[in-house]
Amino acid sequence: MNYQKEFIKNLKFYRKERNISQEKLSELCDCATSTIGCIEIGRQAPSFEMIINIANALEIHPADLFLRNSSTTVNKTKELLKTELLPQIESFIEKKF
Repeated sequence: MNYQKEFIKNLKFYRKERNISQEKLSELCDCATSTIGCIEIGRQAPSFEMIINIANALEIHPADLFLRNSSTTVNKTKELLKTELLPQIESFIEKKF
């Protein structure tokens, strides 16, 4: 998997989904507009701090920049385990003992 390409694709997706221009995102991240532009065309790699700033500005989990909706998937999986699987396990244990 090419993480840089995925990052760029997801950055553009979330930025456009939230109707945020490169200029506005750069303001929110306290960086130059050209920095966001260079990141989006793959000319510049963001620092860890910049990834966090971008995620915060877009109001998403940083992992979503690498794997779209990953935080939602994790949360849905946790909820499924709590609501579906755990009651089944408890029921099974009660029947056995």
